[in-house]
Amino acid sequence: MRPEMSNGETSAFHSHVFLGEGHEQSEKKTWAVIYLCTAMMFLEIIGGWMFGSVALIADGVHMSTHAGALLLAALAYSYARRYAGDPRFTFGVGKLGDLAGFTSAIILAMIALLIGYEAVTRLFAPVPIHFAEALPIACLGLAVNIASAWLLSGGGHDHHHGRGHSHGHDHHHDHDETRKIATPDGEISLEIFEHGVPPRFRLRAGFSLAAATVETLRPDGTRQVFAFAEQSGFLESRDEIPEPHEFAIALSVNGANYSEKFEEHHHAQGAAVRDNNFRAAVVHVVADAAVSALVIVGLILAWAFGWLWTDPLAGIVGAVVIASWALTLIRDTSAILLDMNPDRAMTENLRVCIESDGDRLADLHLWRLGPGHLGAIVSVVTRNGRNEAFYREKLQKFKSLSHLTIEVRAPE
Repeated sequence: MRPEMSNGETSAFHSHVFLGEGHEQSEKKTWAVIYLCTAMMFLEIIGGWMFGSVALIADGVHMSTHAGALLLAALAYSYARRYAGDPRFTFGVGKLGDLAGFTSAIILAMIALLIGYEAVTRLFAPVPIHFAEALPIACLGLAVNIASAWLLSGGGHDHHHGRGHSHGHDHHHDHDETRKIATPDGEISLEIFEHGVPPRFRLRAGFSLAAATVETLRPDGTRQVFAFAEQSGFLESRDEIPEPHEFAIALSVNGANYSEKFEEHHHAQGAAVRDNNFRAAVVHVVADAAVSALVIVGLILAWAFGWLWTDPLAGIVGAVVIASWALTLIRDTSAILLDMNPDRAMTENLRVCIESDGDRLADLHLWRLGPGHLGAIVSVVTRNGRNEAFYREKLQKFKSLSHLTIEVRAPE
């Protein structure tokens, strides 16, 4: 059989826009924090110059480095959005945020080294501390960082778009979990409902529904019958639906029988969906807040008990914490930049899906194109005369595969 290739769409040229969910929102939030930090920077530097406070000027300069790191994240968002459709980028600009996150992590690691060096130096050679001036500045820095974190979170809105549910599931079910069934009396809606609750079947119709049952038949031959109880405006199954939600169903309602099918949709998880650019911005803010809090504790102890060593000790602890976060971010972003497998669970699911009908997966490459977007190259060996379209249809349930190349060949 001649190998059949596809670039991932029905046309030769298709979209390569692989930006993360909420890209523009994250960009706006990052710019808002930059404006806040810049305003505080000028306020501190001008105030320090007017009132002769070297410490206030120094904190203003420190705030400028903070704003500069966030500026890197904001510019990455802007550049990615501007060049999202540029054909010079073969797989789009989705990785630009990871490149910015990697760079920010390097900067963060350097900051940790500088803080650690200064803290160790002061531990062995203490310097006089002006507590009345240093404490208000540290408190002001903490307040700015708390405000920055609030702005990045959108004032309490959860930016991270988690895929999980409160009942312990780690994936997302979308509108494809609803089936519309035509009957002589009108249309019935059969839904797997699980928004914040354990998953159950729900039946809705514009007419009266008598006793109903649903029997599920799973690929392994397992059957289960679900009885329904009347709720306010709908019927709901008494029992929860076990995972995975992949089965054929036989619906019996109002004396008639209907059949439908549900398929489990696989979404990328973990490293494959994180926005590392936004994550780097958050780490910068949180790291600065952590250092400010530690400095406040160290200054209070030094002022109250004369323990001058608590101030540099707080700096050392802060440096270790920042270095740990920086190294984690470097590890995660470099893995994406080097095209490491971002989701091993999806790789195994792809293999099982392809080989479930007796075919053999000869080669598979899975990499991240951008937050929540994966690319895959699949090579299948089959004796069944199947073509690329067959496997494309089969892999449709992997919603995160934004760019798919398929090769089909016969055994040698």
